[in-house]
Amino acid sequence: MSRFSVAGVSSTNARQVYVIGDGSPLPADASREILGAKAWNLAKMAALDLPVPPAFVIGTGWCQQPEAVNPHWPTALQRLEALTGLSFGDSRRPLLLSVRSGAAVSMPGMMESLLNIGLTEATLPGMVRLTGHPRLAWDAYRRLIAAYGEVVAGIPAAHFEADLDDIRQGDDERELDFAALREVANRHLSTYVREAGEPFPQDAHVQLREAIAAVFASWQSAKARAYRELHGIPHDIGTAVTVQRMMFGNAGGLSGAGVGFTRNPSSGEPCPWVDFLFNAQGEDVVSGRRSARGHDELALVIPNLWETLKRICSQLESAFGDMQDFEFTIESGRLHLLQTRSGKRTPQAAARIALDLLDQGIIDSATALARTRHLNASALTLRSVASTDGRRLSPLAHAANAANGVACGEIVMDEARARARKAAGVPTILVKRDAETHDIAAIELAAGLLTQRGARTSHAAVVARQLGKVCLVGCETLSLDEASRTLTLGDHRLKEGDTLTLDGNQGLIYLGETRIEERVPPELMARLDRLRANCR
Repeated sequence: MSRFSVAGVSSTNARQVYVIGDGSPLPADASREILGAKAWNLAKMAALDLPVPPAFVIGTGWCQQPEAVNPHWPTALQRLEALTGLSFGDSRRPLLLSVRSGAAVSMPGMMESLLNIGLTEATLPGMVRLTGHPRLAWDAYRRLIAAYGEVVAGIPAAHFEADLDDIRQGDDERELDFAALREVANRHLSTYVREAGEPFPQDAHVQLREAIAAVFASWQSAKARAYRELHGIPHDIGTAVTVQRMMFGNAGGLSGAGVGFTRNPSSGEPCPWVDFLFNAQGEDVVSGRRSARGHDELALVIPNLWETLKRICSQLESAFGDMQDFEFTIESGRLHLLQTRSGKRTPQAAARIALDLLDQGIIDSATALARTRHLNASALTLRSVASTDGRRLSPLAHAANAANGVACGEIVMDEARARARKAAGVPTILVKRDAETHDIAAIELAAGLLTQRGARTSHAAVVARQLGKVCLVGCETLSLDEASRTLTLGDHRLKEGDTLTLDGNQGLIYLGETRIEERVPPELMARLDRLRANCR
């Protein structure tokens, strides 16, 4: 039985508000098109008795007139309060919420999310008493002010980053104590007033109302429209909005946030592929503004949870019939699943995953054939770096490989330069400080993406992989000077227009253009040929 119930009434099915996690059956009028893929999949995970925090979902029918939903979601909010034993805006036991977008078609990172909604000057002391963790409260508060300022008030993120940089002085922000984070929050409040011309809202219900409106509005953002045009997604289907109880990966100790794929999305190898940060929130991993690590530290520190995650990967694949891209939070040693969806993958991974799932009995031959029908020898060709004279090549730097392959091209730093060079017939490598989704147009124009910060599972890396671009992220020896259009890689100073080669197979960066070898994996092609022969 699905843990999913109607919590509001409106004139059409698409204009309703639903609750996930209260043990009620799935209503007949609910659908993926109405609830969006994110909430639809949350409901399926709840039905599997997986640890999903309760939530309510505002249907896609409200996307064109978001202000009209305001009288309808308070009923669902009351149900959420009853499920959690907390009260939104309460000074003693405050409920905090995340507000996330979710269209029927997956659009990773193209729309906005807001976390920690409900923290105010009145509720912050209550959160400290409730959790016994002042650092958590002040960390969540400074994050809320910065994110709300950027998404709702339209304040450039750089202003809030500057506040944080002034306090941390080059240190990892996860090492800051509560007093330092309190100073960051106070600076953010001043920045908000200066840039927005009004104080940060201290009414939790105002925060929630404006957050819902901003997430709906992000459906029409430039990056979301560009993504839909690239992938042929209609502009009129709209997004749903999911409002969910916050779980805190930034609670210190055995807490953290992660993003994972149930299989390697570059090669298709059948093992979990996870990025994780201790003492962090999910946006730290997916935003592209922070570098994350693989699962090794998680497996070492909390081995029982790593084993649980591996079991969940198998459950998700069996339930959804495909490789999954999932997000999770660990709060004080307890695992919470925040979303799952079919993961974006390279053509090589698409072929192997479909064939392996067929062999495991998770999908049938017709499904495997449909998923691989478009894959030919050209699409499955593997490219690798090769020496021209037999000598070992010397790389400039190393980075995390988010998408396999090899790409050579001129360094570009923005969309305008990438567009001009492509018009001239010149391949390019987009080099950025962060792997962010607002660069989608430039990523589509370039042959590869190289970033100073970011995780393999950041939304921009996911998009680059889906577009078939070579992608290296988190290059620690890379530094950029956008003003002079120059960069430093190790001991080498380069300028825009110089040529780089990205080796996405090994995570290596070379100066100039290298020789490239191409081959079609014979075993993979043989398996595909057998599938096609058997389905004739």
